[in-house]
Amino acid sequence: MSIYNSIGQEYSKTRVPDIRIVNKLIDLLNLPKGSIIADIGAGTGGYSLALANKGFLVNAVEPSVVMQKQAVKHQQIKWFTGYAENLPLPDKSVDGIISILATHHFYHLEKAFQEMHRTIRDGTIVLLSFDIRFAKKIWLYDYFPFLWEDALRFLPLNEQINLIQRNTKKHIEAIPLLLPYDLSDLFAAAGWRRPELYLQPEVRAGISSFALANQDLAEQGVKLLAADLSSGEWSKKYGDIHNLTEIDIGYRFIRARLDN
Repeated sequence: MSIYNSIGQEYSKTRVPDIRIVNKLIDLLNLPKGSIIADIGAGTGGYSLALANKGFLVNAVEPSVVMQKQAVKHQQIKWFTGYAENLPLPDKSVDGIISILATHHFYHLEKAFQEMHRTIRDGTIVLLSFDIRFAKKIWLYDYFPFLWEDALRFLPLNEQINLIQRNTKKHIEAIPLLLPYDLSDLFAAAGWRRPELYLQPEVRAGISSFALANQDLAEQGVKLLAADLSSGEWSKKYGDIHNLTEIDIGYRFIRARLDN
């Protein structure tokens, strides 16, 4: 059973697609409107909906029915219940593929990439992934060290790239996603300049690393952060971060396409 059946109950409240990420996906896919795009690990369908609203046809694949039930219906989105490792899509049936911050939940990456290769025609695969080894160790990890430790278990970027290349025979590029300070999609590091966000239970509930963590450790971090924000200690230690408008915290678009 998908873990998101238990942790994804109100996911759509805080995981609102960011238009800058949507526009970058469209740029990297480089497909005409009316193309069919598969969204693998589509969650509550936020990015599927954004692409459909931009004129694309979307096959949204998601194992969690709890997540699917939160999706906004759209005539250009078809929903499929299934896993990345066994996509419920015919061979060569889509023009492009996206997967947004989902690959770390796939149970067999090699099989997932083989399935993407099977279902795509000759278009582009765009993944949004994460490698903390490229990240600055910002204040967030001082209060919630388990986030850093958890992320170190993710496959290094070069190993992800090698796996995709081997299983799709495509040319691979990694493009940094510099996180703006006002992201609407509140994934793990999105609040890097807004520490108060992590005090909100609904924000933490929308981040799998928090939802799956030891809750005693999470609460300890929340209490310490709340105290430091209240006393002004956080501003003394980390206030300089407010001078930044964007930051590299290890997020990467991975684009796989045929050599031109």
